Amino acid sequence: MTDLDPMKTDLLAAIAAADTLEALDGVRVQALGKQGELTALLKTLGGMSPDERLVQGPRIQGVREAVTTAIAARKAALDRADLDARLARETLDMTLPAEAAPQGSVHPVSQVLDEMAEIFADLGFAVATGPEIEDQWHNFTALNMPESHPARAMHDTFYCEATSTARDGQSPSSDGELSSPPVGPEQDQSGRSRFVLRTHTSPVQIRTMMGQEPPIRIIAPGRVYRSDWDATHTPMFHQIEGLVIDKDITLGHLKWTLETFLKAFFERDDIVLRLRPSYFPFTEPSAEVDVGWTMEKGRRVLGGSEGWMELLGSGMVHPKVIAACGLDPNEWQGFAFGVGVDRLAMLKYGMDDLRPFFEGDARWLKHYGFSALDVPTLSQGVGA
Repeated sequence: MTDLDPMKTDLLAAIAAADTLEALDGVRVQALGKQGELTALLKTLGGMSPDERLVQGPRIQGVREAVTTAIAARKAALDRADLDARLARETLDMTLPAEAAPQGSVHPVSQVLDEMAEIFADLGFAVATGPEIEDQWHNFTALNMPESHPARAMHDTFYCEATSTARDGQSPSSDGELSSPPVGPEQDQSGRSRFVLRTHTSPVQIRTMMGQEPPIRIIAPGRVYRSDWDATHTPMFHQIEGLVIDKDITLGHLKWTLETFLKAFFERDDIVLRLRPSYFPFTEPSAEVDVGWTMEKGRRVLGGSEGWMELLGSGMVHPKVIAACGLDPNEWQGFAFGVGVDRLAMLKYGMDDLRPFFEGDARWLKHYGFSALDVPTLSQGVGA
């Protein structure tokens, strides 16, 4: 049997001499590791006679406990010394101002959507939503847009990959009349997928007219997708459309609604509108809405009539669209309009490039973002 006293003396001396936690851990492994000296001695107990085990067992165990206690004490001393060194090295200037915790902000698009919803809710409009992946019937056909319409071209619309080679038997008939919604086949007659990323929120209008009895007053905000990318266009942007279906609706109702909305949104009473004849396949008659602007402090702002700026599209809902949704166009009339939410945000809050809206730059968001407490209200001003 190895003499335990010299081993104990050497191990305790090594523990006392360890000046770092790494050195101390090395001594621990040397003594108590799987291949350690004391571990090897403990393994020999099984081969001893009972009388030898009664003598050697307590001796080996005593050395092991002494080494374990010494290691724990030395570790505590080293930890204490390290803490004292850190306290001496690191200082905290209590006279410095406290650093504010990072604060998030409400994105301008979210803020403007809330502002618009607040205004239209006061006018009696409900908010309607729909899927962002649409079939061509809801996105194009039901809106009186034929197969040859430019908006259906691949350079303008994002088509989802088709998984079926079957032809869509629900495409427009040869006489040009609108057909019923397609079911089943995933490709149209040209071989394109029946499903697209919606190019506008107009399909929400179709779904609402098909699922709700008139009168209808809704706005349809949401993300839409088109193949564009420059300072004023992005592949994904936000749009809000409005729809009113009732009896005896006229262009006068449309102009009053838009004028009331824009006055409340831009918080100016001198908003002047000009309805200019235009063409949209889903409205008849159709009108581009121009808004008067004025130069103030070198900046063009909406209000007054020094010049005109095209802002949104509108018109009376086409009788074919009303009929496609199962309503009688001789009984029900209505108007619709659509405007880009991002464009309204740019005009109201002085942004000159659309692309940063989607780049996630924290500096831009900090500059243009809104506090979560800036809740739009008509009493305090939607831009409060």
